[in-house]
Amino acid sequence: MAAIKRFEDLIAWQKSRMICKNIHAYSKRGEFAKDFKFRDQIRSASGSVMDNIAEGFGRKGNQEFKNFLTIANGSLMEVKSQLFRAHDQQYITDVELEETLDLIEETGKIIHALIIYLGKSDHRGIKFNNE
Repeated sequence: MAAIKRFEDLIAWQKSRMICKNIHAYSKRGEFAKDFKFRDQIRSASGSVMDNIAEGFGRKGNQEFKNFLTIANGSLMEVKSQLFRAHDQQYITDVELEETLDLIEETGKIIHALIIYLGKSDHRGIKFNNE
């Protein structure tokens, strides 16, 4: 597997960015935009997914990266739950719900596979090269 040099090249990060863009687009409209606490909460959670992937990658060590991927996955599940709330409040359509749930499902699988890969890899990262 070729070494990835930038977090922006990680498919998990790219997909989480798409989720965040969807959430922001949905939450700019109508009653959703006026539900300030909920709007800010779901925006924060969706941003947390991509941010934790980026931060974990930047730590330069497999153990820390796995930890941040686990946190990212937790935030992903928070967004999933909140999407159902948004749908129940009729802030988003059936199509928007399904589209974003599909992205969440796909992203979760990629994050999980990356965690497994890092767990099996002998490469510990540049942080531990001197040990």
